[in-house]
Amino acid sequence: MSRNDYRELLPSIFALAWPTMLEQLAQTAVQYIDTAMVGSLGTQATAAVGATGTVNWLIGGTVSSMGIGFLAYIAQAIGAGDNQRARAAAAQAVNVVLLAGLFFTALPLLLSGIIPVLMQVDSGIRDMTSRYFFILYIPMLFRTASMIFGTLLRAAGDTKTPMRIGVLVNVINIVLNYFLIYPVRPIKILGNTFTMVGAGLGIEGAAIASAISYTFGGIAISSMLWRHKEISPKGQSLRPRADILAPCLRITLPNMLQRFATSFGYVVFASMINSLGEISTAAHTIANTVESAFYIPGWGMQTAAATLSGNAWGAGDKEKLNRLSKVILSLEACLMLVSGGLLFAFAPGLMHIFSHDEQVILLGTTVLRMVAVSEPFYGVPIVLEGIMQGVGNTLPPFIYNVAGMWCVRITGTFLCTQLLGFGLVSAWGCMIAHNLVLFVLFTIHYRFGRFPV
Repeated sequence: MSRNDYRELLPSIFALAWPTMLEQLAQTAVQYIDTAMVGSLGTQATAAVGATGTVNWLIGGTVSSMGIGFLAYIAQAIGAGDNQRARAAAAQAVNVVLLAGLFFTALPLLLSGIIPVLMQVDSGIRDMTSRYFFILYIPMLFRTASMIFGTLLRAAGDTKTPMRIGVLVNVINIVLNYFLIYPVRPIKILGNTFTMVGAGLGIEGAAIASAISYTFGGIAISSMLWRHKEISPKGQSLRPRADILAPCLRITLPNMLQRFATSFGYVVFASMINSLGEISTAAHTIANTVESAFYIPGWGMQTAAATLSGNAWGAGDKEKLNRLSKVILSLEACLMLVSGGLLFAFAPGLMHIFSHDEQVILLGTTVLRMVAVSEPFYGVPIVLEGIMQGVGNTLPPFIYNVAGMWCVRITGTFLCTQLLGFGLVSAWGCMIAHNLVLFVLFTIHYRFGRFPV
């Protein structure tokens, strides 16, 4: 790998990666602020909000995976110079958004009272958890539009539009949180006391703020897709087309099953942690929020890898694809090494932002420092999976991710927490083992398989 490879590919990689990183950073900042605001209401409120977080991952992951087939299809069409084919695919995605959005609105609303019971949430906070979950899923159609249409724009190389809209969504969420969570209260500004209005709705206020901001985001990104020069569905037929939906489905199905199986694994994982009590649930919720910021380089690079590999594959340039994989892997390893070091160093201070409970802080710091060591290893499969998504090869990632989740993380956590009586530290140890298994499997495929196909 020569310096010329870096000079040629770095501008394209970072042009696609930095908006996604900034978008993820803004989302994580809101998660931090949400968690801190809710955390000020007490450990019960934190546990109630976090208890169904993995169910949100399950639904969100399943929905977002539906865009992967369109990502590969559109990126390859643009790489081949066929914008008409890309626009036709965007029109087909509109149908998917409508069907998936309505289905994943109705299902969570119907199950909102049952989910806290299935998740083994402490009986004292089940009603609070159910109300929060119900409100959060009222605007699921708009969230579905944000996820799938955002993927279409990124496939066309436009990562800035989803980033801008994402930042606005997060600003709206923070502002509404401030007014909806807290009651009317006196505040001091520059020595002067003012009465600040507030609805005093607690975690329900946080859910309402999220619901309103999701609605704005879905409307905004739908509007931008409709006006996009390269992939606008305007004027295209919405009648289902087998010649587009069939190849997209072949790519999407393994990824959707992967997201569902691994996200359901997260649900089972969280339910076992919830059974350990409020302290473990709160520490796990906060630590997950903290850790998410340190995966940002990985997800940014995955977006760049998927789009650029799809373009190269569509253009039939396998040599460029090989050079791209080497450059982006080396960049990812360096970024995640720095990220892991920062997480290890600042874990105690970050936990203090979200909780004043010393038991929660100590436990959260311990598990964060454990997982910080595995960050560089986890970055490699993230990028390799992105490259494979771009070329439409989603079957091996499905096998590796599902095997790692259920054979390592879930089985190990069940043995440690449910049979042997160990606590949260053992569960996170199983999570780290899962990450290391993914590193080994993806690395073997890259070095000795027929990568990227």
